[in-house]
Amino acid sequence: MKKNYDTLLLDADDTLLDFSRTEKNALDLTFSRYGLKLTDEIRDIYHTVNHGLWAAFERGEISKETVTSTRFSRLFAETGYAVDGIAFARDYQLALGEGYYLIDGARELCEKLAGKYRLYCVTNGVAATQHSRLAGSGLNEYFSGIFVSETIGHQKPSRDYFRAVFNAIGRFSPEKAMIVGDSLTSDIAGGKNTGIDTCWYNPSDKTAEPALAADYEIRRLDELPPILEGE
Repeated sequence: MKKNYDTLLLDADDTLLDFSRTEKNALDLTFSRYGLKLTDEIRDIYHTVNHGLWAAFERGEISKETVTSTRFSRLFAETGYAVDGIAFARDYQLALGEGYYLIDGARELCEKLAGKYRLYCVTNGVAATQHSRLAGSGLNEYFSGIFVSETIGHQKPSRDYFRAVFNAIGRFSPEKAMIVGDSLTSDIAGGKNTGIDTCWYNPSDKTAEPALAADYEIRRLDELPPILEGE
């Protein structure tokens, strides 16, 4: 049965914005500026450290500041580089803010949906970085609001984050809303926590555990409009 959606919550990183490319370029640039060699092994260690910290953040165990201020200190402690991890983290964050790369079809999707639905961006991360990237990509013009976890004081998938978003939107009906994102533990879990429909953007054809199964699943962004229109 077709549902009459009027509000869409769209994730940013790896749903609309290509964070993987942004992250790679920011790491390359910052390591180069510091005269450091970035090997595949060091990159893998960084990803392990970083992903572990962000997972702890999503669980509410640590603050965002802990993530951003300690990840390079931990990396350099493991790799033996004598570098100021906090200064490096600051410069890396600035480089991240310059990553305006789009996921294929992101602009076209936003153009198609903007005239039919209320669009809001819901994203974890650093506010200055996310706003810079959305503005640089031009996607910010399609959103009625951009909600970054740092500004709200809570993160996806917590109910507190989504309550703040719903209150800010106003005239919000959960039965007419959908969240679209690539993260099962952040976007899909958040939607389930707050009683709104979920759509998992899953371009790599990963498998979800039953507890985190989304209401809908897409491989490409252009598959979303037909779902919304009940086709």
